[in-house]
Parts: sequence; structure tokens; C-alpha cells
Amino acid sequence: MSVHELHREQFVARPLDEVFEFFSSAGNLELLTPSLMHFEIVTPGPIAMAPGTLIEYRLRVHGIPIRWISRIEEWEQGRRFVDRQLKGPYKLWHHTHEFEEMPGGTKVSDRVRYELPLGVLGELGGLPLVRRDLARIFDYRREAVQKLLG
Repeated sequence: MSVHELHREQFVARPLDEVFEFFSSAGNLELLTPSLMHFEIVTPGPIAMAPGTLIEYRLRVHGIPIRWISRIEEWEQGRRFVDRQLKGPYKLWHHTHEFEEMPGGTKVSDRVRYELPLGVLGELGGLPLVRRDLARIFDYRREAVQKLLG
């Protein structure tokens, strides 16, 4: 079916190295996820981030328990990393995180390419809900980053 895309950018008034370190620490993902999702990293820490690293999570989506496994596919220290869902609710989930040094701070960019399961049924029945949920999750993330990194 269709591959959809979510793109978000945020300016953080902190140095690139500090911002990259925060986002690339898997444990901080819990801080950036709404509590109603009951997000928990299952993989024992500390997690060494590198191409091939596997990270397993548990979470709830609309009360439904989900197990999610991601693999780090690309890793460029201080610049970008990419994770792909191997197991989880999406047919495709490919999340690129990019960081760019700017005057006075760092631009953080997220690009998520995703595809829903169940073909046409997933598109018709799930796409509006998924778009809304992703917008809310990334809005929460933006606010959490502002609180945590200023």
C-alpha cells in the first residue's frame, strides 16, 4: 500500500554534541514518550548504539500491549542515526534522526516513513487514527525536549 511520512524539526539551544548524546541514549526515549503509552525498554542497559544494535520495547497503544524490536541501521556519530522496526505494529517503520549545528544550538530533524498493516483495510480504518496519534506523540516529544534541554 502507501508509505506515509512524518517530518518534524526542532531547535534546541544546546551544543550539537550534548543534543546528539541525549537523543542517542536509548534510555532517554522513555522520557520522550507520553506516559499513557506505558513505554518501557526491555533490552538490558547500557545499550551501545551502533549499526546492528537491537532494542526491544514494551508499550501500549490504545490499551493494547505491543512488543517492538528496532535495529539501528545507520550510525554517524554526532550527525545522524536511523532505526527500523523489525517487529511491531507497523508494516514499515523507518525513523531517521538528524542533527545539525546552528548558531546558538542544534537543529533536530525527525523523518519517519511508515506503512500500516492490513493493506486497504489498514489504510481506510487506521490511517486517520495513526496520523493523529503520531502527531500527538511528536508534539509531546517536542515539549519534553524543551523541558529537559531548555
